[in-house]
Amino acid sequence: MNLHQLDPRQMILESAGHVLVTGGPGSGKTTIALRKALRKIDEGILCGQSILFLSFSRAAVARILQASEKEMPASAIKQLSIQTFHSFCWDFIKCHGYLLGAPKKLEILLPHDEKALSGGVGRYDKEWTAWEAERERLFLHEGRVAFDLFAPKAANLIERSSLVRKMLANQFPLIIVDEAQDTGPDAWRCIDLLAANVPIICLADLEQQIFDFLPGIGPERIACIERELKPLCVDLGSENKRSPGTEIVAFANDILACKTPKNSYIGIMNHAYNPKDCNYKQQLAYSLRKVRDYVKEKTGHLPRNYAILATTGACVNKISGALNGGDKPIPHKVFFDEAEVLLASRLVAFLLEPKQSGNLLEDIAKCLEFLADIKRASGQHAKQIINFIHWASQLRCGKQPKANIVTELAELILLVVQVQFAGIPEKDWLTVKRMLRTSPSRDIAVIAEHLDYLVAFNRGKRISSNLSALWSEWGTYRGARDAIDEALTQDWILSGLDDLSGIHVLTIHRAKGKEFDAVIIFVGNVRYSADGFQSDLVWRNDPAPHFRSRKILRVAITRARHCVLIVRPIYPKCPIISPYCL
Repeated sequence: MNLHQLDPRQMILESAGHVLVTGGPGSGKTTIALRKALRKIDEGILCGQSILFLSFSRAAVARILQASEKEMPASAIKQLSIQTFHSFCWDFIKCHGYLLGAPKKLEILLPHDEKALSGGVGRYDKEWTAWEAERERLFLHEGRVAFDLFAPKAANLIERSSLVRKMLANQFPLIIVDEAQDTGPDAWRCIDLLAANVPIICLADLEQQIFDFLPGIGPERIACIERELKPLCVDLGSENKRSPGTEIVAFANDILACKTPKNSYIGIMNHAYNPKDCNYKQQLAYSLRKVRDYVKEKTGHLPRNYAILATTGACVNKISGALNGGDKPIPHKVFFDEAEVLLASRLVAFLLEPKQSGNLLEDIAKCLEFLADIKRASGQHAKQIINFIHWASQLRCGKQPKANIVTELAELILLVVQVQFAGIPEKDWLTVKRMLRTSPSRDIAVIAEHLDYLVAFNRGKRISSNLSALWSEWGTYRGARDAIDEALTQDWILSGLDDLSGIHVLTIHRAKGKEFDAVIIFVGNVRYSADGFQSDLVWRNDPAPHFRSRKILRVAITRARHCVLIVRPIYPKCPIISPYCL
C-alpha cells in the first residue's frame, strides 16, 4: 500500500513507523493520535503494556483525558498512560535512580522549596553554577531531586543501559509526544533513545512555540525530529476543529502574518477603555457579561469556563485584586508563581499542629525559619533573612531577642494554642488565617494574603482531604505539614489536573495547552521606553514587526472555542492589534 495515496489521517493510522503530525490549533492532532492509540490497542497489546501519551502541562493532560473519553471506549482508556514528562521521568528515576549513585529512596524537591533553598537564583544569575553543584549533591547524597533534574537523570539512565531501553519499549509499544516543538534537550533525548525500539508519534505546531526563550527549545526541534527519526510527515493544515463556525483561528493567523485585516471576524470582539479613569472591576464585569451573552446567543448555553489572560504576573495580580474588590467579589481562580504561597501554607500547617507546653521558644524559631524561606523564595530581603535565622538561633539557645517580630510571633502562637479547633479543615484554616491577618506585623499579616490564593490554585480540596484524614486518626492536626506536602506533591506529579471550570486569571504563557469557551485578553499595563509609552502586548527586545509578540498573542487567541474579547486602553496604540480593532 502506498501511504501517500491515502487521506492524511489514514496515512497516520496505517503507518507502522515514526510519524510527525503538524497542524494548527484545533486541527485534530490529538484526536488522530488517540485513534492511532486505539488501533494499536485493538491490534492487541500484552498484559501490563500501555500506550504512553506524553505532554508538558497538567492542563494538556486534562484536555487529552477529556478527548479520550469522546474517542475511545472505557476499556481502551484503561490501556492509555497519559502523563506529563515530569510524571513519567519521576516514576522512572524513583525506581531506578540508585543506578546513578543516588540513595534508593528518593524524594521530590518541590519548586517552592528549591526557591527557598537557592534564594530564588535564576539560570542566568552568577550564583547559578554553584546552585547546580548543590542540586547534584542533594541528589547523590540526600536523595532530593529538583524538578529540572527529572529529565536529565531519566535520560542518563536510558542512555546507560540497553536493558532499560528494552524494558521501557516492552512496557510502552507506542509513544505519543504532544507539543513536540517544545521538547527540551533532555526530554527529547529520552524519546530519541527509545526510538530504535518503539514507534514515536510526534504532534507539533511550530507557531505555538512560545517557550523558545528557554535553553534548548527552538525551531530546530522539528528539524531534529525529522533528521533523527526520519518520520512519515503529515500536515493537517489549519483546519479548525476547536472553534468551528468562527474565524478565531483566521484572525490569529492574520495577526501572525501581518495581513491586512478584514472589517470583522466571527467570534472576535474588542473594547477600549480610558486608562486615566479606569475602574478595573467595572471593565472586567462588563467584559465577562459581554462574552457570556455572546456564547449564550450563539450556542444556546452559558460558557463552562472563561479565561482572562494578561501579559505579566503583575497584571494578573491587578486583575485578581479588582475581581475580589467591592461588596460583591467575582469568584475566580488565579495561576501564577506559587512558591511564596505554598511556603506560606507550610507555616499555617505548623500553627495547626498541636503544641507542647514549655516549647514556645522552639516554636517561635520554627516560625522565623518559615518566614525566612518565604523571603528567600522571592529572591529579596537578604538582611531580613539573616536577622530571622540569627534570632531563631538565639531562641534555640534560650535567649529571646527583643525584636518586634519575635514578640508578635509569641503572641500569635499563644493565641493559636488557646483555640479549640473544630476538626473541619476549612473552618480551622480560616480561623488561623484571620489571626495572621490581624497581626500588627506586616511580615505576619502578608501570610494571610498569600493564603488567599490557595483556593485560586485549586489546591484546597486535596489539602482539606488530607487534613480531615489526620483529624479522623488523631483528633488533632498532628503531622499537618507532611499532609500538605503530600497534597502538593500529588498535585505536581500524580494527578495535578487543573479544574478548568469557572473564571480563570492567568498569563498567556500559562494558558498554553488550555481551552476555554470564552477568552478575554486584558491589556492592563503599559510601560515607558525610549520610544515613549508602549503596549504590554509588545514584548521587550522584539523589533518591528514584532514577530515573537505576534506568536504569543496567537496562542492567547486560539485558546478560545467560541469567542475572544480584546480589552485594551485607548492609548498607547498597540502596533499589533490596533489595525484589527476598529
